[in-house]
Amino acid sequence: MPSPPYPDRMSLASRERAALCDLFDEVGPDAPTLCEGWDTRDLAAHLHLRETSPLAVGILLPPLSGVMERRQREMASGDWSTLVNRVRTPPRWSYSSIGPIDARLNASEYFVHHEDVRRAQPDWEPRELSEADERALWGVLQAMAKRFYAKSPVPVVLRRPDGAELIAKPGHPAVILSGAVSELVMHAFGRTDHIILEVEGPSDMVEAFEQTPLGI
Repeated sequence: MPSPPYPDRMSLASRERAALCDLFDEVGPDAPTLCEGWDTRDLAAHLHLRETSPLAVGILLPPLSGVMERRQREMASGDWSTLVNRVRTPPRWSYSSIGPIDARLNASEYFVHHEDVRRAQPDWEPRELSEADERALWGVLQAMAKRFYAKSPVPVVLRRPDGAELIAKPGHPAVILSGAVSELVMHAFGRTDHIILEVEGPSDMVEAFEQTPLGI
C-alpha cells in the first residue's frame, strides 16, 4: 500500500498528514490501527482534538484524561468525511496551521499514526523514505530517545543502516536495535510489533528489555 507522491517542498509533517487522510478516505472509519482499542475513527478524532482543543493536555495530565476521552468519543461519532477533512486542514488559529511549527511538532506524530493505519492492514509492506525524511526522523530520536527508553531496565543503543549509533540509555553491555530509522522511530513510540528490526545483546537483557513498555 504505497503512499501517493506529494511535492518535496511540503514538510514531512504535511506529507504524512495528507497521506494519512487519503488513507482514511480509502479504508473508512472502522478500519483497525496499531493503537490499542482504536479504529480509524478514534484515531482521527484524537488527531483533531490534539490540534484544536485545550483538552488535549489530557494526553499528559491524567486528571483530565477522562474528560478528553469523552470528548474524543463525541468527535468520533460525527460524520466521517467531515472529521477527516478537519484533520486534513487544521483551522487557521491552530498551531498546526503555522508551517514551521507544524513541521517541527508534527513530523513524528503524523508519520507514526500514518504507519499505525498502514501496518494494521493485511497487505502492508515497508516504505522506503527519502534520506531527508530519515534525517528528520533521526533528529526526533536524537531529541527524545532517552525519554522514550527511560523505563528500560537495561542499556539501549539504536543503530541505523550506515552504522551510526545513538545511545538511548547509557551503559555496557547494551541491547542494540538495528534497522531503518523509520523502524527505530516506530519502536521508540511503542510499536514493538509490525516492525522490522534486529535486536542483539545478552539473552537475559534482551528478554528483560522486550518485556518493558515503551513510548511516552
